Amino acid sequence: MNGFSYVWQGFSLMWRPGIRRFVLIPLLINIVLFGLGMWAGVHYAHQWLDGLLPGWLEWLNWILIPLLFIGLMLVAYFSFTIIANFIAAPFNALLAQKLEMLLTGQPTPEDDTSLWQLTLKTVAAEWRKFRYFLAYAIPLLLISFVPGLNLLAPFLWFAFSAWMMTLQYVDAPAGNHLLEFEAQKSWLKTIPATSLAFGTAMTGMTMVPVLNFFALPVGVCGATALWVERRPRLTHDPVKR
Repeated sequence: MNGFSYVWQGFSLMWRPGIRRFVLIPLLINIVLFGLGMWAGVHYAHQWLDGLLPGWLEWLNWILIPLLFIGLMLVAYFSFTIIANFIAAPFNALLAQKLEMLLTGQPTPEDDTSLWQLTLKTVAAEWRKFRYFLAYAIPLLLISFVPGLNLLAPFLWFAFSAWMMTLQYVDAPAGNHLLEFEAQKSWLKTIPATSLAFGTAMTGMTMVPVLNFFALPVGVCGATALWVERRPRLTHDPVKR
């Protein structure tokens, strides 16, 4: 339940005085991209799915189309989440930095970094996550087209999306503490239930129209709260834990 609770905390924290102005740009980016994703899903998804099966297998439509539609929406929404995070990465890092300072009263190691340096660092981190995503997404996409196995595809996509959502959002606060991507994965694996519950809640949120507009700032704020409460010991921490 802790993992789910961090999403609720994210909702509350994003409206804190002193934090709201750092939420604005990630929120606008998310609204534009998810608006485009919802429009594309409504206009094109059903057309593609209706013509997927040959005539003699149309009786399977009532089983396959709902599952494939869910899988397709997961792929689409998660793809838009990756794009949104890629564009908003510097602003996400700044939001996480300011929120952590508010929660702990302590500056992060990136406090004196210029916006340009922060942009370069966060874009490089997003590229590493994107390569990791492709390494698993391509096999999953192929499974989606294999008869029989494609029945499992939506469930595999959901589990993978939950893990990637956690990695995506935790990178904002963890990256501010110079924790590299591999180290972030290792840390999250020490709290697997919390990590997957947080990612599951965020994945579900991205699939709910209108609510998904707020997913980006909520995810960053929730992940920052998770980091503050559960983070590993770091050699550069000002206070020993």
